[in-house]
Amino acid sequence: MNPNFLQTPIDYLKGVGPNRAALLKKELGIHTFQDLLNLFPNRYLDRTQYYKIGQLQKTNAEVQIIGKVTHIKTVSQQRGKRLVATFLDETGKMELVWFRGHKWIKENLKINQLYVTFGKTNSFNGTFSMPHPEMELLETHEKSIRSAMQPVYPSTEKLSNSGITNKVINGLMQQLFLETKKGFAESLSKPLLEQLKLISKSEALFNIHFPKNQALLARAQYRLKFEELFYIQLQLIRKNLINKTKIKGYSFDKIGENFNTFYKEHLPFSLTNAQKRVIKEIRNDLGSQAQMNRLLQGDVGSGKTIVALLSMLIALDNDFQTCIMAPTEILSVQHYNGLLELCKGLNTSISLLTGSTKTSIRREIHENLENGSLNILVGTHALLEDKVKFKNLGLAIIDEQHRFGVAQRSKLWHKNVYPPHVLVMTATPIPRTLAMSVYGDLDISVIDELPPGRKDIKTVHRFDANRLKVFRFIRDEISKGRQVYIVYPLIQESEALDYKDLMDGYESIVREFPLPDYQISIVHGKMKPADKDFEMNRFIKGETQIMVATTVIEVGVNVPNASVMIIESAERFGLSQLHQLRGRVGRGAEQSYCILMTSHKLSADAKTRLETMVRTSDGFEIAEVDLKLRGPGDLMGTQQSGILHLRIADIIKDTEILKIARSYAMQVLKGDPNLASEENKPIKLTFAQLTKYRNIWNYIS
Repeated sequence: MNPNFLQTPIDYLKGVGPNRAALLKKELGIHTFQDLLNLFPNRYLDRTQYYKIGQLQKTNAEVQIIGKVTHIKTVSQQRGKRLVATFLDETGKMELVWFRGHKWIKENLKINQLYVTFGKTNSFNGTFSMPHPEMELLETHEKSIRSAMQPVYPSTEKLSNSGITNKVINGLMQQLFLETKKGFAESLSKPLLEQLKLISKSEALFNIHFPKNQALLARAQYRLKFEELFYIQLQLIRKNLINKTKIKGYSFDKIGENFNTFYKEHLPFSLTNAQKRVIKEIRNDLGSQAQMNRLLQGDVGSGKTIVALLSMLIALDNDFQTCIMAPTEILSVQHYNGLLELCKGLNTSISLLTGSTKTSIRREIHENLENGSLNILVGTHALLEDKVKFKNLGLAIIDEQHRFGVAQRSKLWHKNVYPPHVLVMTATPIPRTLAMSVYGDLDISVIDELPPGRKDIKTVHRFDANRLKVFRFIRDEISKGRQVYIVYPLIQESEALDYKDLMDGYESIVREFPLPDYQISIVHGKMKPADKDFEMNRFIKGETQIMVATTVIEVGVNVPNASVMIIESAERFGLSQLHQLRGRVGRGAEQSYCILMTSHKLSADAKTRLETMVRTSDGFEIAEVDLKLRGPGDLMGTQQSGILHLRIADIIKDTEILKIARSYAMQVLKGDPNLASEENKPIKLTFAQLTKYRNIWNYIS
């Protein structure tokens, strides 16, 4: 079959027409034959068994029965009428009931002919009834290519209301298979099919839509899941290989004065083995003449900043500029202050550029960047502005990458002749399966060891009824000279309510901790940036003992003296957010505490989240639980919510298939990087089709 045949607009399929085509496009994104073919059922009704009326149980289950309609009547009821048919088989009788569509049903039902009825049963006074059954004459049922296991397709209310029912979609699918004569080109190579014992593409597509039995359905699902994940991995791994072979990077051959002086004389603490390992990986990349694209994962407080600085110093030793981009002004200011402190004894120039940088300072920064006298630029999205031009940007570091889209990342690339080396950092641990799929084109480094001397944060769950004890505990900690965070949720949809909760909470805390003995800062999203920074700075300097805030303090605020984190309505936070907030304390040498406050009403998911937080502080374990609870879309935050629009595979349930797909994709590309061999021809053709009609960024937002 001509592969372009599947790109035929859906309007041309018999039974569709312009109105249905418009609805299918709008509601399900079905524009072509290919799109319809890839509309996979989300469940199946097992039609392999026929029940007798005498066997029916009060289960409300969906069943199918063979019998005859012997009589039809209209019954008046409080509102309108219902149509009732008497339905018999040799073991008993039941009723079929319709509340709408009476005229059409009366005209079309054939009395005393054998029908197959399918639907949910209800029982009333010992008589079973089936409302709005699906019905088909037995002889038609036996002839149709519909399988015993009936597919149920994704739908929307609009489609159902417009008469495009599951039955109609099923009919269109049958029509499509008649027109294509089930002749679908094979998309995997013979060795792959043989090694993995996979069924052919045609068999898999037929059995996903019209499975003969459970066993064939399972084989079809496995084959199509493997294929989907295989091509995503193929594209990601290929992209990585191209980066390494085709995209020339600056080669940083020298480890010179900046790096060595800092390492020997100014390093504030000795590095952990994990940090040493990661720096070695980065050094190898920077010296390889290929562009570095590396993701650096490390839990809160694992020491990513030092690794970033050492990488920057290598760039400076090779006469290149570097930049570090953070998602918020507070975080970029913190990076800037941290770098100034660390680089005191070095001869480096560092500047900060954010949305609120004054025009005169901006001009100066722009000039110094272009003449090369500025070595390190720290900032927010402001770094992406067209006016910001570097003389020779050699390394770009992006912090909390999931807050930046792909387009923003590529903007940094184009600030130079050659793209700079890119180091992406995140304190949100990403489960391995997700990292393989979302960041499969990046090399991954993990700092999986906390610096020595760090005490584990003690985490407890307390109900609102224990609030007075919690207040007593806060007083004790403050009397020891410590500081306390009290954080309230912020959920966009209920911003007014959240603001009220925050203000009510603030007032009760002011009553419990009155002036002049206690000073309290408050920070929330409705404040002007200058006011927010003023309050933050009072807390950072130790002028206030308690910081009442919404989640604006989530990422990166560093106050070593703060030892208590109280999270109000903790059940309303996601796991990774709870983990991030907990990471705001435990930055000094003292024992730190995280107290999760909730009401008694908790959902099962909320209980799991709270139990996980109390049990472990391992960010990667927490991320795995979070992935299972929330799914991949939510986990990456809203910017990444388009993440992995998979048609059939499920990144959580199909972890094993994903690993197999990745290893086979690597194997194929290792042996044949350009897919030039005869046996890889089907892979090359499919790959070309996929990238032509559906790029990897359609899968990954």
